[in-house]
Amino acid sequence: MTQPQQHPIAPAGTFPGFSGPDAPRDEDLYKCVHCGFCLNACPTYLETGLEMESPRGRIALMKGVAEGRLAMTESVVGHWDLCLQCRACEVACPSGVPYGRLMEATRAQVEQEFKRPLRERIGRSIGYKQVLTSPVRLRWIGRAAKLYRKSGAQTLARKSGLLGLLPGDQEYLDESLPPLSDEFFVADGQVITAEGRPRAKVAMLAGCVMTLTHAPALEAAVRVLSRNGVEVHLTADQGCCGALNAHAGELESARMMARQNIDSFLSIDPDAVIVASAGCGSTMKEYSELFHDDETYLEKAERVSSLTKDIHEFLVELGLQAPTGALDYTVTYQDACHLINAQRISSAPRQVLDAIPGLKRVEMPEAGVCCGSAGTYSITQKEMSQRLGNRKASNIASTGAQIVATGNPGCALQMASALKRVGSESRVRYVVELLDEAYSKETSR
Repeated sequence: MTQPQQHPIAPAGTFPGFSGPDAPRDEDLYKCVHCGFCLNACPTYLETGLEMESPRGRIALMKGVAEGRLAMTESVVGHWDLCLQCRACEVACPSGVPYGRLMEATRAQVEQEFKRPLRERIGRSIGYKQVLTSPVRLRWIGRAAKLYRKSGAQTLARKSGLLGLLPGDQEYLDESLPPLSDEFFVADGQVITAEGRPRAKVAMLAGCVMTLTHAPALEAAVRVLSRNGVEVHLTADQGCCGALNAHAGELESARMMARQNIDSFLSIDPDAVIVASAGCGSTMKEYSELFHDDETYLEKAERVSSLTKDIHEFLVELGLQAPTGALDYTVTYQDACHLINAQRISSAPRQVLDAIPGLKRVEMPEAGVCCGSAGTYSITQKEMSQRLGNRKASNIASTGAQIVATGNPGCALQMASALKRVGSESRVRYVVELLDEAYSKETSR
């Protein structure tokens, strides 16, 4: 049996502990009674067997730092950094510990008090504060990445060995460049009218990475909504939802992005705010948490949180118009962590798939275990990310399905990469893409 990893204990009050309005709340920290129900739900614990790589262990470290018994050392921060924030522990926890909120608050403290290596600080500053905050800059980087590939520069860099000479793991970063859509998805005030009798008016989030990597899925989402009698507004001045920043402890920039989206979506007084990305949806449903100390935006944040709907959830609640076009596919569905754990949505995507004639759906083993994507985790925690990705790919392959369906861009990229590594021919598709394809095969309306 693997022994729990130990950390030296100092007298209470020896170290400064947590501080400021974003510090982990005592009522959250001390809800944990260390019962251990979270252990077998946690992907990093399942992989390592180490107590400190479990939610219970990480909370113990939080308590130690909060009480001034532990310093915020590289080792302590490393255990927190290895957390995927998949929130499977929240589902397993009988005490209702809000682990996602605790981890975001703890990581905010890390960025406030802990000095990361210079290269990491520069990368975080550029990525979280310069790129993700600006859809225009993000698209420019996307265009540059496409040019890097299409011009032959990527091939030259790989064959010449130049990447190996550069500082850091540039070869891995080069391999991690995701495939990009031919045309990016841009929300700029467009209004897509409803087909038939209008049933609802919604604002739809475009997001950030998904607009570059999975633009066809967003276009499919718009068509699916319109086909179901929904008027879709791609409101101007929206941008990244702030999820990646919030998960990384960059709360101020996350709030800045959230304010922009809140104002953008509320400007049209929608019946709902639709999200086609599980990670974005969970953060937007918790916007009120981001603004718990902001009297100006709290009420508006609560309104957007209450209006936010995952696209599968919305279609089922609205009353999905089942397609008549058939698809001859065997499909397995992967539960994105921030859909099944954070939003507690599992049946709606399966109901959408089951409404498609001809489609055969099979369940995979461990459908709800994290695939290892977790936002930027696949870059910052390469080894663990790939271990979890390979585990997911093996489970997909065991079903014999031609397609694995999902509802999250990070999962889609991670699974495509992992399936390629293990030599599987299964393809990754979004649930809404499959529904859109079925609608396109209808012979008459």
